[in-house]
Amino acid sequence: MNHDEEYPAAYLADILKSVKTIAVVGASSDATKFSYGVMRVLHETGYEMIPVNPKEAGGEIRGLKVYESLSAIDRPVDMVQIFRTSEAAAEAVDEAIEIGAKVVWMQIGVRNDAAAARAEAAGLKVVMNRCPKIELFRPFWKPKLDLAI
Repeated sequence: MNHDEEYPAAYLADILKSVKTIAVVGASSDATKFSYGVMRVLHETGYEMIPVNPKEAGGEIRGLKVYESLSAIDRPVDMVQIFRTSEAAAEAVDEAIEIGAKVVWMQIGVRNDAAAARAEAAGLKVVMNRCPKIELFRPFWKPKLDLAI
């Protein structure tokens, strides 16, 4: 995948339609943080969300148990969404590979080409510098607006 070009709409749509469980590395319980808002919308849209933050491990965010790391999660993860710096994303990507995730999605402002290459070599799909919350409402994807909030 050439990450310098626009991602094909079908590529993003396929990811968002196929994943069910999303681990959010860098999740925050602070409702003013972007990671909280994105996790909230994805959760309300019907995805199973798993917050990951070592500083908040053992607590809850939106009623969801917070894990210390990806490797501490006790169930399969389809997608790892990364809210960390571009440099710190490398560790999260390596952990995503280790746990058998299918997709690594780096949030807006997060890009690590070396980590992306490792993930793709391991068979994962990669998206960088994009927001799944925004992509949900693009024309190629019909959001699940009929869900109760």
